[in-house]
Amino acid sequence: MHDSGASSSCKGFAISLYYRTVHVPDGFINAPTSAVTGVVAAGAIAVSLRGARRELDERTAPLAGLVAAFIFAVQMLNFPVAAGTSGHLLGGALAAILVGPYTGVLCVSVVLLMQGILFADGGLTALGVNITDMAIVTTVVAYAVFRGLVKVLPRKRRSITVASFVAALLSVPAAAVAFTLLYSVGGTTDVSIGKVATAMIGVHVLIGIGEAAITALTVGAVIAVRPDLVHGARGLEQKLKLRVGGALVDVPAAEAAHTAPVAARTSRRALWITGLVTSLVLAGFVSFYASSNPDGLEKVAADKGIDEKAEQHASADSPLADYGVKAVENARLSGGLAGVLGVGVTIVAGSAVFWAVRRRRTSDDVSPTSTAGTTGAANTSV
Repeated sequence: MHDSGASSSCKGFAISLYYRTVHVPDGFINAPTSAVTGVVAAGAIAVSLRGARRELDERTAPLAGLVAAFIFAVQMLNFPVAAGTSGHLLGGALAAILVGPYTGVLCVSVVLLMQGILFADGGLTALGVNITDMAIVTTVVAYAVFRGLVKVLPRKRRSITVASFVAALLSVPAAAVAFTLLYSVGGTTDVSIGKVATAMIGVHVLIGIGEAAITALTVGAVIAVRPDLVHGARGLEQKLKLRVGGALVDVPAAEAAHTAPVAARTSRRALWITGLVTSLVLAGFVSFYASSNPDGLEKVAADKGIDEKAEQHASADSPLADYGVKAVENARLSGGLAGVLGVGVTIVAGSAVFWAVRRRRTSDDVSPTSTAGTTGAANTSV
């Protein structure tokens, strides 16, 4: 009788834990494996910081912060994918295509960091696991698939949307495979890896369809108004050609440089404001109507028993834990305020990182060596 009560209590704790988190919690993966993934994540972030300096400029740096906030907002919108199961955006494909793969890794990492610290979503000791799985794997796989498709598809805007759909679709089961591999190495429970792999990949293929739809719609919407700001659409326009002696030849680079750029249908400021308002509405209002069913990882963990050693989050007592403001009793208002605060904090943190990266790029461009060379040239001409 006593054992039954203890078992029931533990089960109740596991259920309450899972409905509070949508990322890998503490206790799923053992300490050594978590430490290794932490090193991998730190190395990837360091490489991405350097790579992002080549991707970001004064036009795209503000967009990168907005992309991070948008991913945070959409991740609050769990959508049903099967009986008793839901899914949510991972965001790696979307970020990589909009702002570049290096910046994309940073975008998703910022989101995961904010979720883990403020909202008790994703274990702190499992932060390396989550970044490796959700930021690195999804971004690398999605961008590799995307670039491969863009090379063989017609050079049209529709091709970018199609490539975005396929890339996002494949990135989600890739993340499921990566988690399964990590669990096979450092899982804390004795569960058949074959069963875990089958369940994880099966449900995440369905989730990938939702990810693909969200990614393709968002990329298509941005391309429709500002194709020049979409990293994955750079070089989309056909090369200009002239008819010389009855044959078509490429326009010389010097002349092509003076041709008019693709017309923008909206200003960068208008795009940024529209994106921010959309993110706030999604997180602050639409999120209340999201599916309450456990997501793919939660469902598989509960069904296969890999959640037996899940631990309570270190930030479980955070004022924003479980995506609600504890001081507010009304559930709708509490969740809405938490979503709005999350979007605000994420866009501030993300923008600070990306502006710092851009400033570093600017300072490198105007290095003492280049300045000295310019001065010397000026003196010579005088």
